[in-house]
Amino acid sequence: MLSNRTTVLLVTAVAPAVWGSTYLVTTELLPPDRPLLAALLRTLPAGLLLLAFTRRLPRGVWWWRALVLGALNMAVFMALLFVAAYRLPGGVAATVGALQPLIVAAFSVGLLGERLTGRTLVAGAAGVLGVGLLVLKADARLDFLGVAAALGGVLSMALGVVLSKRWTSPESPLTTTSWQLVAGGLLLLPVALLVEGGPPVLTAGNIAGYTYLTTIGAALAYVLWFRGIRALSPTNVTFLGVLSPLVATALGWIVLGQSLTALQALGALLAVGAVVGQNIRRTRTPKEKTCESSFSEHVDLSAGGSSPKPSPVATG
Repeated sequence: MLSNRTTVLLVTAVAPAVWGSTYLVTTELLPPDRPLLAALLRTLPAGLLLLAFTRRLPRGVWWWRALVLGALNMAVFMALLFVAAYRLPGGVAATVGALQPLIVAAFSVGLLGERLTGRTLVAGAAGVLGVGLLVLKADARLDFLGVAAALGGVLSMALGVVLSKRWTSPESPLTTTSWQLVAGGLLLLPVALLVEGGPPVLTAGNIAGYTYLTTIGAALAYVLWFRGIRALSPTNVTFLGVLSPLVATALGWIVLGQSLTALQALGALLAVGAVVGQNIRRTRTPKEKTCESSFSEHVDLSAGGSSPKPSPVATG
């Protein structure tokens, strides 16, 4: 029988696995050269949908906290992510993104008082090496602005993830996720209109792609992601992010008929080893036991019921 901690990890892992399908959906269904529109339609409609379901607005400090988290986790991250995607080969951007667990671990030392362990450093290095072998190509070119954008996006979301843990909301993760998505979407709206203009005429395929990214890729995935962060160490959760390039590679192989080399297979094994190595069972602290108990009480996606009380470390 699976432990509660394992169940939390498996449920949270659905989010990066879903995000691994974004590349396939974008290339096959979305209109070309409209990255900011994709980011906008992935965030604002999803946030409004969740907000209509929860019917709860921020109160007090959560007005500005939701804006900060929405900027870091959604608006700034996605804008820089798409800049990197246009200026870099996907393999380079994904390899830079694999640094996120190590950056989250560093932020967690200062903001959450967590200890940086040797296991985290080894697992982080294995994750970066694994993703690099999986997606990097020998002729990959480096662009300074593209690398800077990719690194900036990683730093933005890493800080947002740690602050999401530090600022534990009295509301459910479903509610706080809706606030972040709406805030991020509203920040992206003027940028998208200024840079890309109005939306193009959409085909049935375009609508299907945007609908998938809004409902599954954002509304569902982000709720599961932030539930996991609330229940577990953000460092452990972000190691699950290496599943995204794994899923993207697998979909390219299965759906698009792309080749898979022996080095890529080795990279996949290293990446999976990094996730398992970081999250392998260990003695839990009392704080983690409390968080996992809270997660099990809220494993359904309803907004009702009482929310877990913030721990002393998690309140900022």
